[in-house]
Amino acid sequence: MTAAQADLQPQFLEMPEGLRIDHPSVADGAELWRIARDSETLDVNSSYSYLLWCRDFAGTSVVGRGPDGEPVGFITGYLRPDRPRTLLVWQVAVDQQHRGKGLAAALLDGLTARVSAERGLIGLETTITPGNTASERLFTSFAKRHSVPLEREVLFPAGVFPKGAEHDPEVLYRMGPFDF
Repeated sequence: MTAAQADLQPQFLEMPEGLRIDHPSVADGAELWRIARDSETLDVNSSYSYLLWCRDFAGTSVVGRGPDGEPVGFITGYLRPDRPRTLLVWQVAVDQQHRGKGLAAALLDGLTARVSAERGLIGLETTITPGNTASERLFTSFAKRHSVPLEREVLFPAGVFPKGAEHDPEVLYRMGPFDF
């Protein structure tokens, strides 16, 4: 490989010191629910849904573990049924004491590298509500770091959510195609 080719290779971030990446297990479900709840930005799903997610979508999700093995952050995702090589990232959350250390970016890099190796990932999607600057930065920097196009469009306007359930629009961020 030439130096120019090496410059084109994706840059995968390392996990912060003392943390490791892992598959989630059902035993992690309650902690993932707590981390999501404490984030104060995510739509918190039922605790039951996090248990199911850890059971049924562990292959397309990751958890960051602290030195004691307890979850300190996570990403949940799934492969789109109509696009089985496109990973939709459902939620990203990092425990308060571990924010600002690059954990979310390292988890996202680790997840996409694993899913790509196992399934031949070609695209990544997520939805972000306007004003969620942390998520906007995470996915914008991901696209830049991996030199892939990033498209944005409103997927669900505010008006499609149930009456009485105040919700901002959800903007679809679509990245790819990947070559890793």
